[in-house]
Amino acid sequence: MMLKLDFESQKNNYRMFGNMALVVPKELEELEKPSSLSSPRPFEIRFQVPDFSVPIRDFLRNREVGEFLSGALAGAMTKAILAPLETIRTKMVVGVGSKNISGSFIEIIEQQGWQGLWAGNGVNMLRIIPSQAIEFGTFEYVKRAMTSAQEKWNQIESPKVQIGHVNVNFSLSWISPVAVAGAAAGIVSTLACHPLEVLKDRLTVSPDMYPSLSIAISKIYRDGGVGAFYAGISPTLIGMLPYSTCYYFIYEKLKKSCCQSKKKKSLNRPEMLLIGALAGFTASTISFPLEVARKRLMVGALQGKCPPNMAAALAEVIRDEGLTGLYRGWGASCLKVMPSSGITWMFYEAWKDILLVEKRIL
Repeated sequence: MMLKLDFESQKNNYRMFGNMALVVPKELEELEKPSSLSSPRPFEIRFQVPDFSVPIRDFLRNREVGEFLSGALAGAMTKAILAPLETIRTKMVVGVGSKNISGSFIEIIEQQGWQGLWAGNGVNMLRIIPSQAIEFGTFEYVKRAMTSAQEKWNQIESPKVQIGHVNVNFSLSWISPVAVAGAAAGIVSTLACHPLEVLKDRLTVSPDMYPSLSIAISKIYRDGGVGAFYAGISPTLIGMLPYSTCYYFIYEKLKKSCCQSKKKKSLNRPEMLLIGALAGFTASTISFPLEVARKRLMVGALQGKCPPNMAAALAEVIRDEGLTGLYRGWGASCLKVMPSSGITWMFYEAWKDILLVEKRIL
């Protein structure tokens, strides 16, 4: 009786298969009804695009990524502003054209027009963006790693060696994390971006021989293969090491001293500009003779008299121009380095505040 009532209650929703009855849900019954011929259901294909906004936002909030992007943006903005001074400085350092700033400026305008002041700036931008990104990213990462290593080392008893009555204590407290990080930043950035530096110098010094980036790449590769793009890498590393170490060390020390004296946690933008300029000036002055020798080695092949090594390049400069030759172009270099360093640090700290601030929607 129960079974019969169930079938009666579902009489409109079952089908007979021989002696068997199968109950069909109303929803399935509705799906199986043929649609009207007058209004056929259109054929639709729908694609659902995944929402990448959250992972992208989380990726950009990563500390290392934020520092990397901050360095790239700061470098690009600085170079776009100061490209003419870079062109004049390069010509004076390698001994091409006039020996003073105003003479070099007029000479470039007369020979190449206003656009000559930005000669090689395209490849220079391609060079500076990855270079500054790698440099600042490496500096921040190594500084944190060295600081953490020192803290862990100080928590345990340092290894000691006794030689007779002398005790030697192996401690990391005498090592400056900032100095090590600065040296590492310069080395890593140089190794990664040196080919672009070679291209930039060739385009700047010899625009007649290398009128475009593609021609410069093909000509350099044809003349010397892949190794030609790393011409002068050894003196570049030798010159970069003291500059990069002093540059970051002086900036961090001045920044820390200024914050302590004024009893505040961070500096304002004008103070960053000034401290960055002083750091660049000091580091450039200390390492400038090595910069002169490096430039001589890199473009010496163009003039057919490339010195065999950095010591020979320094000796050649002293022989030809005296000791003052080691600082030829120093004034133009300071005019370029000081605003470049100050503006770069100001932009870098500003972009870090933007990209690394917590709970900010990017």
